[in-house]
Amino acid sequence: MTSSESVNVALSGKSYDIIIEDGLLSNCVHFLADKARDARFCLITDENVAKHILPQFQAYMTSHSIAIKPYILPAGETAKNWDNLQSLCEWLIENGVERNDHILALGGGVVGDITGFAAHIIKRGCNFIQIPTTLLAQVDSSVGGKTAINSANGKNLVGAFHQPSLVLIDPSVLDSLSERELAAGFAEVVKYGLIQDAEFFQWCEDNIETFFGKEGADRAAVRSYAIKKSVEAKAAIVAADEEERSGVRALLNLGHTFGHALEAETGFSDKLLHGEGVAMGMILAFGFSEAQNLCPTGRANRIATLLAKAKLPSTLSDIDMQTDGKTLVHHMLHDKKMSAGKLPFLLAHDIGQTFLAHDIDLKEVIIFLDEMMTAQ
Repeated sequence: MTSSESVNVALSGKSYDIIIEDGLLSNCVHFLADKARDARFCLITDENVAKHILPQFQAYMTSHSIAIKPYILPAGETAKNWDNLQSLCEWLIENGVERNDHILALGGGVVGDITGFAAHIIKRGCNFIQIPTTLLAQVDSSVGGKTAINSANGKNLVGAFHQPSLVLIDPSVLDSLSERELAAGFAEVVKYGLIQDAEFFQWCEDNIETFFGKEGADRAAVRSYAIKKSVEAKAAIVAADEEERSGVRALLNLGHTFGHALEAETGFSDKLLHGEGVAMGMILAFGFSEAQNLCPTGRANRIATLLAKAKLPSTLSDIDMQTDGKTLVHHMLHDKKMSAGKLPFLLAHDIGQTFLAHDIDLKEVIIFLDEMMTAQ
């Protein structure tokens, strides 16, 4: 992709653009110029991005007379906590942030989540711009306005909807990621095919070698297409159900109920990255759908085969999950999607045909998970 691609998130209250362009972090000043008038920029990032991407980005912005003072968070999911949120908010206040200023979130999903939440609560709402640097953030968490921190009781339980004013995606920064981090983001790409686009899932199967292959024009084109296709799918779903009221947006949670339970059991640590949890969660969701005779046999294995090619976990033994179904379901009961004491599940009739089920007997889920553990 040599020129910019733009995807609009069309919301009734606040629409915004997602710009996708290789090399964008060294060519983004014209997208930020209008926002720089009578406003300042604060930048939030983490320790990893501060080493690999921040110096060049700061130098580029400085060369265009835009000064940016950074705040650096610890790296990793555990950074999404009360203490870091408080420290970040105090830093923003101490640095005189105003509602018309723009808080830049330069990093992965963790940086975007905590920065967006801080922007929501500081002075009852400040502008913020997402500049995602991981594949997972580019195709998922940077789009849609979900912001949050984690609670001792579970993932993303304290948060708010706060839409960014702009999303800037540079696919070339993916070259700085480890193979594991890139694969974790690929799980979210595959998710969009599983939700409602069987042809895109087939495209993922057909192009996985190129996606993870050697650098070249073909790889760049494949990655850019995957990102654009993913954000288009998410933008359409978010526009239809911004605050997850009608059930449409809940489709984006495919794999997350199972996945978050696995993450909780591993202490939200690097033992299981979020995308890895989603990958395993999607396989379990389709496996449970098959066990309930909702989905043709073999679909979970097809998904597992694709994800295994990306070196993602495809069985519970891959993540050394030493627990039982009852424990995992207990984690699920802290899910923010609980309603009237019931836990909805994203299940499937087939690849590209997911649906929200409200009447699942958790005893059946426990039995299924125990069987999966035994099969390790």
